Amino acid sequence: MNTSIYDKTAKGREEIATRKYQLASRLRALLVLVDGHRPEEELLRNVAGLGLTESALQELQEQGYILLATSYISLPEPEQEVAPPEPPSAADPVQQFRSVYDFYNKTIKSTMGLRGFPLQLKVEKAGSVDELRQLRDPYVEAVQKAKGRDTAALLAQQLDQLLAN
Repeated sequence: MNTSIYDKTAKGREEIATRKYQLASRLRALLVLVDGHRPEEELLRNVAGLGLTESALQELQEQGYILLATSYISLPEPEQEVAPPEPPSAADPVQQFRSVYDFYNKTIKSTMGLRGFPLQLKVEKAGSVDELRQLRDPYVEAVQKAKGRDTAALLAQQLDQLLAN
């Protein structure tokens, strides 16, 4: 069975944050659910009550709101240990910003789901490492609330490595 996973583009994130493009509410509901982790079948199951089908995903893709992140044949994946991120060089603030930004995006989606959406918007608006650094405590608190103290401590440690100068 083929599985397709979609993720939002910059235009899609902008539409969620600002409603700039005035996307139809039914399509916007689907766009909100697209997170780069959920397979196409799950997305469509969640919006079946709205009468949306694969054509809605195609429409969002054609209009540039989402992109096909991955498509694969579904097989059970073995558990893999995730290596902690390597801290970026202090001499390269652009790379450090990108690393911290990517860390937030990846872990907010996977640990908090839709509950992390307000925090995700703050990450999207951040323009510097210092602004991302200010999100550390709210992030750790939210992870602790969603996944527990142990997970929060582990992610806080990884984040602190990325934020170190």
